Amino acid sequence: MTMHADNLFIITGGPGAGKTTLLDAASAAGIRVGREAARAIIQSQTAIDGPAVHWRDKALFAELMLDRDIQTFHTLSASAEPALSDRGIPDLVAYARMFPLAYDAHFQRAAELYRYNPIAFFAPPWREIFVTDAERIEGWEHAVSIYAPMRDVYAELGYRIVELPKVSVAERLAFVRDVIANA
Repeated sequence: MTMHADNLFIITGGPGAGKTTLLDAASAAGIRVGREAARAIIQSQTAIDGPAVHWRDKALFAELMLDRDIQTFHTLSASAEPALSDRGIPDLVAYARMFPLAYDAHFQRAAELYRYNPIAFFAPPWREIFVTDAERIEGWEHAVSIYAPMRDVYAELGYRIVELPKVSVAERLAFVRDVIANA
């Protein structure tokens, strides 16, 4: 049975495009926010020298992300008030395509079963703010290369892509709030 969470809006896009900064501002403004699974998994797996990181075992990493994304979906959809999710289950469909995994059909099934609001916010690659860090080790070229495949997956799954403007954090947040208010 398909689960719809019309109150749950995805903020996604390539790495280093300002998603986390925007979501921090949204949280500070009182909007409920689900945090990115990948970053949390990398942090916990690195701390224990675990295998579930993308540079060791992409499939295991993807499975942990899927589990966390489903948990986030349930947590944020339990209330009717709007919430933002830092990435979503459809991201894993794109991940499985870009880094071919032996078993990936269940990512597609999960993306079809767990449906977010039809509007998906995309943060485009933004060179001026892009930086690497302990969890984001991929370079600028990687950030640019994954943007279109991710957009394609969301479009295939029936989401309406709304690109975030390259403006200040406050202006981006105002933009998101306006789109949600008129959804």
